[in-house]
Amino acid sequence: MFIRLVADSFGRRPRHKLLTGAALALGMAVATAALSVSLDVGDRLSREFRSLGANLIVTPAADSLPIEIGGVDYRPANAGAYLPEADLPKVKTVFWHNNILAFAPTLSVSAEGTEAGTNPARVSRFSRFPVIGTWANHSVALSDGSMFPTGIEKTNPWWHIMRGRWFNDDALECVVGKNLGRKRGSIVDGQSVPGMPLDEYFVVRLADGKQLALKAVGFLDSGGPEDDEIIVPLRIAQEIAGKPQQYQKLYVSALTKPEDDFARRNPKTMNADEFERWSCAAYVSSIAYSIQQVLPGSDVRVVHRVADGEGRILSRVQMLLWFVTLAALLAAALAVGASSAASVIERRTEIGLMKALGAGSGTIGFLLAAEQLLLALAGGAAGYVIGILLARVVGLKIFGVAPQPSLLVLAVIVGLAAVVTLAGSAIPLRRAARYEPAPILRGE
Repeated sequence: MFIRLVADSFGRRPRHKLLTGAALALGMAVATAALSVSLDVGDRLSREFRSLGANLIVTPAADSLPIEIGGVDYRPANAGAYLPEADLPKVKTVFWHNNILAFAPTLSVSAEGTEAGTNPARVSRFSRFPVIGTWANHSVALSDGSMFPTGIEKTNPWWHIMRGRWFNDDALECVVGKNLGRKRGSIVDGQSVPGMPLDEYFVVRLADGKQLALKAVGFLDSGGPEDDEIIVPLRIAQEIAGKPQQYQKLYVSALTKPEDDFARRNPKTMNADEFERWSCAAYVSSIAYSIQQVLPGSDVRVVHRVADGEGRILSRVQMLLWFVTLAALLAAALAVGASSAASVIERRTEIGLMKALGAGSGTIGFLLAAEQLLLALAGGAAGYVIGILLARVVGLKIFGVAPQPSLLVLAVIVGLAAVVTLAGSAIPLRRAARYEPAPILRGE
């Protein structure tokens, strides 16, 4: 009988129910879109932020130790410590290995060599010039047998090849900084002019005295000191310096979440539970700590300008989405409350008659609440479908990728629809439960 009463009441006044359901569905649609984008926005924005470059830098721990005597820092300007290249695959074995998007080692050396023109056999007088060795497009063999493609293009996207291409890591090739190329008249305002064609060779002396001719295949525009240097494959820089299988600096690009006060705590001051919670969160500091554990003798520093900027922007975007969600829920609650109040007033006679026949206040309230919950279920489901479509449009317009439907979001939206409906209807339902049948039946 109870179910029949609820179904019969729900079927009456279809226009009234349709307007209430539409208001609820619209509010739930906005909430669905905001929640779907909010759940997806962290990873999307983090990947977009990776275009800013690496957010972690690894250097030898010995280079980070100050050596001061009488207030004078006696550390070598170019630091003399190195790290083994063989340990680099371990970076992808940390707890957050899936968040490590790319890494690239570098080795800076001062090379003795010359520009030999198009004929490397005709070598003129040698001189000193700076050289940086790195990976352009390198595949690292991981412990699970897979290959991980990485390189300086992914960690330092501001290293832009303005003409030509990056060198092949396995070839005798190099990339020339734009300022170095401009000195020979090869680059003027980004345009190539006669003077240094891309088939020019640089001849360098190796640590054992042998000479190596490197073909210039591109010009680099980094906006930094690299524009005055020559960039070569890491193995060649190691041969020039006489440091096989070693590097000085490692750039790491990792997906992270914004840091809070807990993330900034010193892990040495944490107890076991706090340390586990800190390690299991994708904070940039916890990822840095994990990398330092697998690379012995290393010091991992966070590029705070990048990490802090990412955190502030992401927090503000998420806060905006939460405000939109709360505003949509509030609007839906007000619409449901107004509709519920009008429905209770229209049904005063029906409520009075049920009470006269013996129905208690609890029964009346439960019956009306069941009707509202049925309306919430229908409105929440419709709002979820509309919200998913809206989230796809927003995702494609902003991030280029639409968020995927989630059963978790569906459950949350249906639950929110029920809470909003009951909250909006609380006052009208309470008033209906307090109606006295005698005055109503007398027409007062």
